[in-house]
Amino acid sequence: MMKLLLYIFLLISYGNAFAQTEIDWLNFEQLEVKLKEEPKPILIYFYADWCAYCKKMDRHAFKDQKVIELLAKDFYAVKMNAETKDTLVFDGARFINDEVETHRSPTHQLAKLLASRNDQAFSLPALILLNKDFKVIDRKFSYLTSDRMLELLKYSR
Repeated sequence: MMKLLLYIFLLISYGNAFAQTEIDWLNFEQLEVKLKEEPKPILIYFYADWCAYCKKMDRHAFKDQKVIELLAKDFYAVKMNAETKDTLVFDGARFINDEVETHRSPTHQLAKLLASRNDQAFSLPALILLNKDFKVIDRKFSYLTSDRMLELLKYSR
């Protein structure tokens, strides 16, 4: 009996040792390479350093083991600071932050392109789900709990 319990314990420990413990966030350059290798749906998460709800999602929803496993298995996950000053190249197009000199909270062109809404100001956090052909499946512009994040991801597979 003791050997059986030890064996079960070792199996559980061994399995957990290889479980992914954090999200493998990609940038747009890495995403482009991955999509050529194997198309998958994409979650793009736009945040800013000052965004309290973004920080809360980072601490909770994006640390949830079920969310991490689902993203690792079925999606590519991209995380981008919406206020980055970096020039980004994706799919042969060049994107910049042209608001750096004129706005207190400058929003990058790529964030505005993917996460803007008609008749509403740009807001964070912004989550964009795209299918493997880079077509929008869903967009969320609010804090998501772990459960709501799981619902969104399961619905979008």
